[in-house]
Formats: sequence, C-alpha cells, structure tokens
Amino acid sequence: MRLVSVVVLFSLTVAVAYYIYIPLPAAIQEPWKLMLLDATFRASMQGAVVMHWLGLGHHIALIRRFTEGFEDVAKVLGGSGPARGPGSGVRVSDTTFDGVPVRVYEPPAGGEGQLRRAVMFLHGGGWALGTGKKGSYNQITRLMSDELNAVVVSVEYRLYPEVRFPKQYSDCLSAAKYFLSAEVLARYAVDPQRVAVSGDSAGGNLAAAIAQQISADDSASVRFSVQALIYPVLQALDFNTPSYQRNYAVPILHRPLMVQFWLQYLSADPSLLPVLLANNHSSLHQSDITPDLRARLDWTVLLSAKHRKNYKPVVVETGSEGVVKKLPGLLDVRASPLLAGPEILGKCPRTYILTCEYDVLRDDGLMYARRLQDAGVAVTSDHYDDGFHGCLSFAFWPFSFNVGERVLRGYINWLQENL
Repeated sequence: MRLVSVVVLFSLTVAVAYYIYIPLPAAIQEPWKLMLLDATFRASMQGAVVMHWLGLGHHIALIRRFTEGFEDVAKVLGGSGPARGPGSGVRVSDTTFDGVPVRVYEPPAGGEGQLRRAVMFLHGGGWALGTGKKGSYNQITRLMSDELNAVVVSVEYRLYPEVRFPKQYSDCLSAAKYFLSAEVLARYAVDPQRVAVSGDSAGGNLAAAIAQQISADDSASVRFSVQALIYPVLQALDFNTPSYQRNYAVPILHRPLMVQFWLQYLSADPSLLPVLLANNHSSLHQSDITPDLRARLDWTVLLSAKHRKNYKPVVVETGSEGVVKKLPGLLDVRASPLLAGPEILGKCPRTYILTCEYDVLRDDGLMYARRLQDAGVAVTSDHYDDGFHGCLSFAFWPFSFNVGERVLRGYINWLQENL
C-alpha cells in the first residue's frame, strides 16, 4: 500500500512538472516563474472551456472570475493596498464619459491654479478580458498619476462576448472625444496641449485606432499630443510574421490564442482558426486585399535584417473562397491600424512604441513604428531583448519580473520627458 502511494505521488509530480515545463528562450530571465504563471493561465482557460461545455457558464466569464481571484490572491500576498502603496495620495473616482464608464485618477499635487497633463489609458485583454479597476492596471495608473502629476483616465470599455467590433472601439472613441472637450479638460485642470492616449496589447490597438481617427478629424479642436503603445496588436492579415513564427508557443500570448481573440472580436466562426493560422484568409486570390494593402504590412521591407532573420513569408496562392466576407472588419483600419494609409499616419502625434523580443506581436509594433517614421512622425521605438508579452502587468510583487519593472520604468520615464 505504501509503495502504491509513493508511485502515485511520483506519477502526479511528474505529470504536473510535464504540464508546467515548456522550453523557453535562454534570454528570458526567471523562466520557472514564467512557466508557473503560464501553466496557471492555461489551466484556467482549459478549465473554463470544459465548464462552458458542461453548461456552467460562458468560458470568458469563467476566465474573468478566475483572473479576479488571482488578483485578489496577489493583493493579499502583496500586503499593501492603495493606502500604503505607490500613489497612495492619488484621488480615485468612478464616473462616465458620454455614457462610457471610466475611472479617473487625480494626483495629490497640482490643479490649484496650474494645468496638469493627462493620459487616457486603455487596458489590454484581447478585447474580452481585463479591467482598469483592479490588479496591475490599477497599480500602473495610480503610479502614473502620482509620478507624472497627471490626470489618468482608465476606460472601462465593453468587452466580448457582450459586444463585438466595433463597439469596443466606439466606447473608447466616445470617451476620448468627451474628455478632449474644452469643458471637461477645464474641469480636471488639464493642459489641452499635454494629453496622451495609451494602452497595452488590445488596448494598444484601440489607442492607435482612436489616435488615427482624432488626428484626422478636422473638426477636433483638441487632439492627443502623444500616443504610447505597449506591445500593440495592429493587424490580422499575417499570422506568420517572423515573430509569430518564432514565438508561437512563448508565454503568455500563444499564437492560436491571439487568433482566437481576433475571431471573437470580429464576430467570426471559431472554426476559421486553422484557416487564419495558415494565412489562407489573406491568399493572393482574395481580390479585396489589394497590393497596396499588402504593402502596408510587408515585413520583408518594413523589418530590419536583425528581425527578419532567415524567416520566409507564408504566402498562399489560392486560399479559402469568400473567407474575407466571413471576417467582418478584417480590412477596417479601426480594427487594424497598421492598414491605414500614409495620409492618415502622417497626422498622428509623436509616438512611443514598446516591443518585446519574445512576443508574437513584436513585428506588429516594429512595422507600425517604421511606417509612422516613413510618414514623418517622430517615433521612439523601445525594444526589450528579454521581454515577453504582458510583462508590463508583472511589475509588482508578488508576481514581479525584473523585465516588467524595467518596462514600466521606461514607459513612465518616456511620458515624463515627452508629455
């Protein structure tokens, strides 16, 4: 009996270790910590899918519940709430901007007779997950408000499955236009010449899209003075860029997961996932995808040799018939800002783009930086050779990574110097 128990325990240990372990690039620091986090997220997503199948709720709602629980544990382990942590003097209020829920962070200093700068922040989460009110996003925006002496507006835009494209974009645009009105800026004592829009991942997508829209709006009296994009997702035509090929299984954003997020966002059939992974949806015979559009994300031209390496483009001659029509919004610049023409890009504000080497979205950010520069925009491209997707959210104990702390510091320092 005792031998059986030992064998069972040993087998379970091996099984858990096998589930947790994934090979990681040598440059990634603290690999076992990342493996544990990735295994935790994978288990939550897989468990949510099973519970969805059993009729216990929508898998996205279940993942949200898990994430909230994970953040509550982090808060307990962290041992310091807002009353004692960074940004403890920041005043926080929840309100709505043109019907869109937002959380406003106001710094303890300034505002009495002097104008302050401001940042509109859009959280990531694949247009389906996340909230600016809890966890690392709440910590980041508090810290930004305190250190930058800035009014920070975190937008609680609606998420999938409650809504799909373009509702997330529309929420953010409505909130941005409301905030940029003279009356509201005056209410918060904000300098209209010093307002930034920023976001990470899917939030970076939304930030880039509304920056384009407002920059090109001749009727806008106030526009964003800078945009700061953190590993943004910017296109859905090529899921075989060098970074997608190289980092297909690197945590925490695996290549199939990013495609799944796109399918959800664009109201497409999830069975199209293998079609998109193979680039069949952007085959050469798709007449809706013109040569001009293809040139706007031609990484053989837009990426440096360092990032192209020896990877080859995955170009399909004849793909799935009529698939573009099954992906509403695929070619819409509001969903894919990288597809915007140079006449739009040239109107964009001064830009900061942060990219990570071990991230499937690396090349989206690098290509956008190049295209903005070609259009005459001043761009700071901040690349982290040991970074991975989502590392900005891991800048605080107990789940902090050294690279996360450096990314957060570099981001805030750039805003300090350029906003």
